Amino acid sequence: MSFQNQVNIQPAPAVPGDFASLNPTATFPAGEGALVAAAGGCTVAAFGWVQADGVSVANMPPSGSTAAPDGFVHRDLTAQITDFTASESMVIPQGFPVTLFTAGDFWVQPTTQATPGQAVFASLSDGTISTAATGSSVTGAVATGFFVASAGAAGELVRISTWMHA
Repeated sequence: MSFQNQVNIQPAPAVPGDFASLNPTATFPAGEGALVAAAGGCTVAAFGWVQADGVSVANMPPSGSTAAPDGFVHRDLTAQITDFTASESMVIPQGFPVTLFTAGDFWVQPTTQATPGQAVFASLSDGTISTAATGSSVTGAVATGFFVASAGAAGELVRISTWMHA
């Protein structure tokens, strides 16, 4: 564990992957315990795809696919610190349950500057989030059906939503 090197005056509004409102949410239609993290784990606060086996979830589409992600991986405390020298982890280990949200409002850290009304894109290689104008495309990424709900610089916490549209 690293030594504390910063003290904030105000607490952070959230942790990436948290719910950003009390608006309704919807999940990918799977039975209880039906979806689990794929080999290598599944990262929280990113988008996920159900793999060809219909059970495992990875932060990339099944081989050869460029389909939109099946949902957003919400932070529901299933990520585990498996390295005893680590101070945190956002990875759900292989075989642990995963819930994919298809609708709702969530806190994320996009890799690009975010402006309200922009479309949210998921990287096809790791499910990370980027933003761009609605109707545009992003190389190596696919549109998710979510939209940016608050402004922020790349790497800052912003809200994404299926309820707020451009």
